[in-house]
Amino acid sequence: MRCPYCGSLDDKVIESRTMANGENIRRRRECVSCGYRFTSYERIEEKPLMVVKRDGRRQPFDAKKLEKGISRALEKRSVSTSMLENLVTEIEDAAVMRAKASREISTEDLGALVLERLNKIDKVAYIRFASAYKHFENLEEFINEVKSIDV
Repeated sequence: MRCPYCGSLDDKVIESRTMANGENIRRRRECVSCGYRFTSYERIEEKPLMVVKRDGRRQPFDAKKLEKGISRALEKRSVSTSMLENLVTEIEDAAVMRAKASREISTEDLGALVLERLNKIDKVAYIRFASAYKHFENLEEFINEVKSIDV
């Protein structure tokens, strides 16, 4: 690590401390050349989760965008804000697990994860989200989806 004081690349680590639930390491260092002490931080750099759209475009996963879509489906329903936040976190974790090493998930898979969770929480929100996500061509498809819900 380059010394911020003299520019030397020769230093020694005096102390290491794990921070943020083991996701970061803080290291106190001392420059061997000039004796200046400084701090460095290490963290794992992960590739972002990418969402593959229906037309093949790729976008970085956006939890706020997901939360906005789900909250629209849950509008005027008796679901707390904390439950919404937990739901978004749960879906994001499941998406990361499903994407695995490729770090990519299709919008179809992501939508299916949302529908699976909404079906357990609120049937009306499920239908609202499904109507936007599944792009029903006619009323029959919509009615069949409503009938398929297990009450």
